[in-house]
Amino acid sequence: MTSAVNFKDKLALFAEHWSPKVVAKMNDYHFKLVKFQGEFVWHNHPDTDETFIVLEGEMTIHLRDGEVKLGPGEMYVVPKGVEHKPFAEHECHAMLVEPVGVVNTGDAGGELTAPLDVWI
Repeated sequence: MTSAVNFKDKLALFAEHWSPKVVAKMNDYHFKLVKFQGEFVWHNHPDTDETFIVLEGEMTIHLRDGEVKLGPGEMYVVPKGVEHKPFAEHECHAMLVEPVGVVNTGDAGGELTAPLDVWI
């Protein structure tokens, strides 16, 4: 890679929600851009933490024992094995940081499961 990654330019390349796109790799971690809107599914990642960084908009990460609200410039790390369900009333743009090969729906599967390792 010989140029900077521009988040705005990369986010303009796709419209679908809940379908993370890889923009960079560091060691065994992917940096993924994603657009959220509406309800996701309850799921967990038994073997890894998952980091959410909000770039634009607002989102809520529902947890079984509470919730975390995030706005632009805020982040939250969901610990491994913790059930969570992202939600955004209006479109929210975020970055996910997680190990290569992590499935977006974790252990839940289903129709919102996105293809792995899609680069933009």
